[in-house]
Amino acid sequence: MKKPASSGRSGGRSNSRANASRSGRSDFRPNAKSGPGGRPGGRSTKPRARKPLGPSGGPMRLNRYIANAGVCSRREADALIESGVVTVNGEIVVQMGFKVNVGDTVQVGGTSIRPETKRYVLLNKPKGFGTSIGDARARRGVAELVQKACKETIRSIDKLDRESTGLMLFTNDEELMVRMNNPQSGASRLYHIALGERVQSSHLEELKKGFVVDKGFVRAEEAEFANEERNQIGLKLVSSRSRIARRMLEQLGYHVIKVDRVTLGPLTKKDVPRGSFRHLSDAEINLLRMSC
Repeated sequence: MKKPASSGRSGGRSNSRANASRSGRSDFRPNAKSGPGGRPGGRSTKPRARKPLGPSGGPMRLNRYIANAGVCSRREADALIESGVVTVNGEIVVQMGFKVNVGDTVQVGGTSIRPETKRYVLLNKPKGFGTSIGDARARRGVAELVQKACKETIRSIDKLDRESTGLMLFTNDEELMVRMNNPQSGASRLYHIALGERVQSSHLEELKKGFVVDKGFVRAEEAEFANEERNQIGLKLVSSRSRIARRMLEQLGYHVIKVDRVTLGPLTKKDVPRGSFRHLSDAEINLLRMSC
């Protein structure tokens, strides 16, 4: 995609709203080339290498297995293991770091335990549904859209504001949730944003260089025009902060008409119509766990 030359803002808001719905591409994908960036002061934002999460269902540390079964915390599980009340396949285990497999029989104090089944539910959020439990104004929330997805208790890895649409992932995999929301090496989110004015090319560069929004520094991995009128852009962020895509554009003086999250890490909206959900396949789960 060619990068257009710098352009000033033009046109009134009454006409620009109509333009925002024309020539847009809901499946916008910026190219793989990352824009320049860095925190103020010249510090590099290159993330430190992290060992990816292993495939779901693989060997698991015994203390984590016990914690995932709801018995206690990992630290408390270490104390139980050390005290000799934990057995694996009938054998007492006191070794720290011992790993168990899915088919192993684990008992604590003579009672068999089993971790809760991990669930991964992808929702294509429609407009008008709140995502915050504490939002007293919410008459409709995203929880009702996934309440029949599974019997396990799941929650969203992050939030989208009421007027925004697009992908949300619900899970009970706490470790994956933490990894995906890591501000340096977490999952990228790609947003398709429609604005009430033409976007200046210089502002795309500013988005990629980064700036402080609501007392926190944030920068876009990629920022590009999504239509010929230049009032729609694709914005890729790692940040999981609520409303951050909208707030970045508002801080630059733009009127934001629509925000749609079109990708979440390696996940896309394929086979997920607006307002519906689907469970991730084993291949998607493993890809997700290996990507963050």
